Amino acid sequence: MGFVGLFFAGLAALLHIYIWVMESLTWTSARTRATFGLTEEEALATKELAFNQGFYNLFLAIITLAGIVIGGIGYNWVGIALMFAGVGSMLAAALVLLLSSPDKAKAALAQGIFPLIAIVLLAVAVTL
Repeated sequence: MGFVGLFFAGLAALLHIYIWVMESLTWTSARTRATFGLTEEEALATKELAFNQGFYNLFLAIITLAGIVIGGIGYNWVGIALMFAGVGSMLAAALVLLLSSPDKAKAALAQGIFPLIAIVLLAVAVTL
């Protein structure tokens, strides 16, 4: 159960790195605009905001990956704490998106499903 939780935490981190790439590096590209449903004008107007938001996603991924690595070298409780901080924040952000913009439920689900699965599996693993 713990290994599967680590796997989903890793998937969540990789997804958030991909979101960072889209928000911070390719925000105005046609493909990213299509993903977020933006016109070229909207993308240009929100480019600085997206750049900043992307780095939040990157930092959450780094925290989660640091937890996986630190746990893997034997500091289990520190690693678990970092993973819960990372994936917990990812899940909280997905819930904020869902509650503030119900029309973006699909994006919130995509952003939050891996962290949710990781949290449940890791919580079960640490209680066994």
